[in-house]
Amino acid sequence: MKLSKIGLLPRIIIAIIVGVVCGRFFPEGVVRCFVTFNSIFSHFLSFLIPLIILGLVTPAIADIGKGAGKLLLITTLIAYGDTIFSGFLSYFTSTGIFPSLIEHGQGAQAVAAAKDLEPFFTIEIPPLLDVMSALIMAFVMGLGISFFESPNLKKVFDEFRAIIAKTIEVALIPILPIYIFSIFLNMSFSGQAWHIINVFVAIIGVIFVMHILLLVFQYCIAGAISHRNPFKALYNMLPAYFTALGTSSSAATIPVTLRQVKKNGVSEGIGGFVVPLCATIHLSGSAMKITACAVALLLMQGGTIDIAQFTGFILMLGVMMVAAPGVPGGAIMAALGVLQSILGFSPDQQAVMIALYITMDSFGTACNVTGDGAIALVVDRIYGKRKSTAPAS
Repeated sequence: MKLSKIGLLPRIIIAIIVGVVCGRFFPEGVVRCFVTFNSIFSHFLSFLIPLIILGLVTPAIADIGKGAGKLLLITTLIAYGDTIFSGFLSYFTSTGIFPSLIEHGQGAQAVAAAKDLEPFFTIEIPPLLDVMSALIMAFVMGLGISFFESPNLKKVFDEFRAIIAKTIEVALIPILPIYIFSIFLNMSFSGQAWHIINVFVAIIGVIFVMHILLLVFQYCIAGAISHRNPFKALYNMLPAYFTALGTSSSAATIPVTLRQVKKNGVSEGIGGFVVPLCATIHLSGSAMKITACAVALLLMQGGTIDIAQFTGFILMLGVMMVAAPGVPGGAIMAALGVLQSILGFSPDQQAVMIALYITMDSFGTACNVTGDGAIALVVDRIYGKRKSTAPAS
């Protein structure tokens, strides 16, 4: 089987396993070769992060703002609110459970030991912008394009988005397994990799349970508002859940999601608007995963878990998630900027975040897509009620 035909998740898992095994017997010189590769790739990744923000967030904001109306506003506010809620739910659940699973600072020794091996050489690739400058510029340009309806500038950023997406697809995603292999090779060489992997397994189990509880909560709220049986509505969405589980793509699951929300009684017009839009802006499962993984990694590294810092992180993460769909590994790639700028994640920490996130990628996508059905129920009820109470013309 050709390597290109193996999915990203299996390649990441293989990279982790092979890295851990090879770290037990590879000589120091070989490990230093991979440390050198990691150093160069880390600088390349740091250079790309501001460009990823500009290329993905700017046109996404411009697209959402186009033709803004009450239906768009209602859907966007509900989707953003749910994404933020899931982020805070993840934060409080993680800070309550993870300290009993993770000894504070237990991974710090692994990173410190791993960093004892220096690269043979490194190549500095300074970013054109820092992360916050790129964020502000993306917001200003996106809103400006939407407000002034600038077709020429919109076309430029659409083409820039295509370039960035292709760069991620061709130059970043294929190299990620090697990068993650190198990280775990280095950790295994220092003798700490198995301990960290055991923690990963516990974290993944907790996050999966949180996903299920989030979906039950979403449909209980949607059922109360729409006056429908929440568990029957959730059951009707299972085909969309399992389709997303297999494809790991919100966009590819849109036809199935649309069919299932119609089975739940959502009108064709509302479903046809809400489902494709929420596939772009509603990523509650992804926000939950990223927040939980960030808390876990900070605990492992002996970092500070500060509510004020995470509040800013979650609010900004909800905006960054808008740029995620349509790009392989897009959610975590879009989140790298705020992980770096707000939580202070280093390139090595970002690499571990990518590995941990992609291991659960399909479950997060399935949670996102299934939650879209709950939002469709709420919007259908609110918009339908508003139409029924409007004065006849």
